[in-house]
Amino acid sequence: METPTDQRLRRSETQPFRPQAAEGAAAAAAGGDFSAIIIVFFFFIVILCLVTFQSTILHQVPEGHVGVYWRGGALLNTITEPGLAMVSIKMPSITQFEPIQVTLRTDQVRDIPCGTKGGVMINFEKIEVVTRLHKDYVYETLLNYGVQYDKTWIYDKIHHEINQFCSAHSLQQVYIDMFDQIDEKMKDALQGDCTRYAPGIEIISVRVTKPTIPESIMHKFEQLEQERINVLISIEKQKVAEKEAETRKKIAIIEAEKNAHVNKILMQEKLTEKDIARMQEEIENQTNLAREKSLADANFYRLMKEAEGNKLKHIDQLMLLVEVVKLVVTQLPPFYLETKMHEQLRLVQTIYSLFRNFPTRKQV
Repeated sequence: METPTDQRLRRSETQPFRPQAAEGAAAAAAGGDFSAIIIVFFFFIVILCLVTFQSTILHQVPEGHVGVYWRGGALLNTITEPGLAMVSIKMPSITQFEPIQVTLRTDQVRDIPCGTKGGVMINFEKIEVVTRLHKDYVYETLLNYGVQYDKTWIYDKIHHEINQFCSAHSLQQVYIDMFDQIDEKMKDALQGDCTRYAPGIEIISVRVTKPTIPESIMHKFEQLEQERINVLISIEKQKVAEKEAETRKKIAIIEAEKNAHVNKILMQEKLTEKDIARMQEEIENQTNLAREKSLADANFYRLMKEAEGNKLKHIDQLMLLVEVVKLVVTQLPPFYLETKMHEQLRLVQTIYSLFRNFPTRKQV
């Protein structure tokens, strides 16, 4: 096959030599080579400008985020705060900006199949993980795990931990007995690995929805749940009956204690009333006794005075009478003293003895 160079040589051999045409062709070839050199030099200058040119980029960082930058795929250690950010960057045409969230975020991991210890396949339709990336660890976390760090430490990790949990427990434990513990177990497992390998990621909480189980097993669980509810109802009824009996017993005890207390108070009141009545009676007796004593003393004093007056008034007659009785007694025979008049005579003798020492009117 004939090349363009061969054709050009063949035409030059067949055509007569023209000096002017040869000079024009040489000049055209020289001009074409110079244009190519200029184009290459221009591209070199442009690339050099891109490499050495530094400009200020004005952009917006959303609230709750920080600005992170890559140059040619390499992560820069420049971190900007929320708001309008003015960053002086070399080679802006190959520099990429990305806002990274540093507030609470919720990742939803869906459709997680797992097999229980007994071999039953179940499926967790949705698990929500609330996380937060600390601002001080943004550069380190993105440098090690990239912008999709949550895929490594949330999405993939939650699949692994759920399968580990299911394979170590039976369906009864996963679906009923230990379901309320899955949230905390997942949170502790995720946080443990994040603290060790990605300390900037904080696991706030994990919310696990009820897994989906086969229909036949679900029906059995519903029956078991209904029986359990019936048992619980019976237990609650028994507790209510016991509580009512205990309440009635307490009410009876309270009533008995109240009545005993009331009776005690009433008895105390009666005793107090009796004590008061007794004290009043004693006071009245003492008052009456004092009054009677005063009256008796007054009467005795009056009688004594009257007796003294009468004694002074009739002393002479009494003395004369005593003398007569004495004379009569001395004149009686001795045997007469043993008669019935013995006592009367002794009385007269006693009276004589009493009045013998009384002063007479003349002595007074």
